[in-house]
Amino acid sequence: MTTVRIFFEKCGESAYISLLDLQRVFHRMLKMSSLPVYYTQGFNPHIYLSFTCPLSLGQESLCESCEVKTEQETIDPQAWIDALQPLMPRGIIITKVAPAVEKVGEIETAAYEITMPAGSAIALDAYNNAEHAEVTKKTKRGCKTLELKHYLDRIEYTIEGGTLRFTALLPCGSGEALNLNPSLLTDFLRTQGAAPVWQCRVVRTHLYNKAGKDFE
Repeated sequence: MTTVRIFFEKCGESAYISLLDLQRVFHRMLKMSSLPVYYTQGFNPHIYLSFTCPLSLGQESLCESCEVKTEQETIDPQAWIDALQPLMPRGIIITKVAPAVEKVGEIETAAYEITMPAGSAIALDAYNNAEHAEVTKKTKRGCKTLELKHYLDRIEYTIEGGTLRFTALLPCGSGEALNLNPSLLTDFLRTQGAAPVWQCRVVRTHLYNKAGKDFE
């Protein structure tokens, strides 16, 4: 049994496909592709499919991935790409197919490129000058107060024309590990005078493992 990891971009209008709908899309596309994927056993067999650190609705990504299994010992990555890409919705681009190297639990951080109107600089300056930046994170066990400054002490940004751009490296664990949604940061900046969410763009550019290397 081989675990196959499918890497893909999820940009533009596809950012508004929810995780549940994305699961339905991939199940349907995998069935239509006739690829030799593994089905679970039992009364209601279905394709084994698992997504890595799913994004919030409206956020884009250059480094999404999901896992399927196949009983084949070796795979032809290009054949998988050729079979899947023509079936994908607009905005989802298959970038790589390969046997999984690492477990999802190895992911530690994610890098996000965030853009907003240049007038939001006042909020970022306020963040940099503040001693604390507390936010409330909702969890299955209730609400938890987090200090953003522990994970992102300063925000270094650039302005080109009317657009402000910066990169944020935030925890992105799974299970009991901390996963800090970038919306917590943009929502906090909004309270300091940044542009509303509909004027901002959040793109996940990298997932990093505990060694600081790209997740594979």
